[in-house]
Amino acid sequence: MNSRSLQTTIIFLVLGGILALALGGFFGPASRQFGSGLIELQTWFAARFLGIQDFFTAPRDIVSLRARNDALESQVSQLQTQIIELQQLTGETERLASLVGFAISKPENTYRAASVIGRDPSPFLHYIIINIGSNDDIRRGMPVVTNQGLVGRVDAVIADAARVQLITDPASSVNIYLQNAETNAVLFGSVTGDVSLDMISQNEVVEPGDLILTSGLGGGYPSDLTIGQVVTVRTLEFELFQQATVQAAVDFTRLEIVLVITNFRPVDIAPLEPQTTP
Repeated sequence: MNSRSLQTTIIFLVLGGILALALGGFFGPASRQFGSGLIELQTWFAARFLGIQDFFTAPRDIVSLRARNDALESQVSQLQTQIIELQQLTGETERLASLVGFAISKPENTYRAASVIGRDPSPFLHYIIINIGSNDDIRRGMPVVTNQGLVGRVDAVIADAARVQLITDPASSVNIYLQNAETNAVLFGSVTGDVSLDMISQNEVVEPGDLILTSGLGGGYPSDLTIGQVVTVRTLEFELFQQATVQAAVDFTRLEIVLVITNFRPVDIAPLEPQTTP
């Protein structure tokens, strides 16, 4: 037998022995250990590959994410602006609906709606400026209201605007009627913006919660316009009249739209009042 045939025979015998050992399960632990090591090696290479890949692709991803974030922030800002505009429109619609309902409930008067476009900057005066004037047939002395109640009256007019003296102004006085007590009194403003009642007869019983309306006396305002409610009453025996603090029905800090009663013309009755002699 030559050497080549002998090598071939040995190779076949070795392979056959290995195959027999494998079929007999002698290589199980070794193969599992080898496979586990191979998996760990693959995992290590895969992790390093992904890390290198992230290193090279991260800058592009960051730029893309920043661009996307800027686009989303712009969309959010636009949506927030739209929401605010819709809220403002909804609020204005509700206020206009309330004013329309008020006007319908008092058909004896005619009204002209106006927007508040300014306020007197002085802390001692209480006026607002509205965006209608003599070109809209607005005249001095016309009462101004909201659906909540009496605001004041027109004090000065130009072509396209008018100044309204609020009932909270220190120079303001309104003849009123206490509905529950069925008596008259006078409402005065103040520097602080509070309103109070004076000239209440000591014989009348006035209680907190009593409703205050315009009386129509004096010719300055029409009757039955809501003003507010009595909060507290002060009665002193040595004084001629009772006094009371008042919660006005109108929130004067949030006036935006008002109604001018255009069919009312104030009457100056001062020349008809008896003059006292010193």
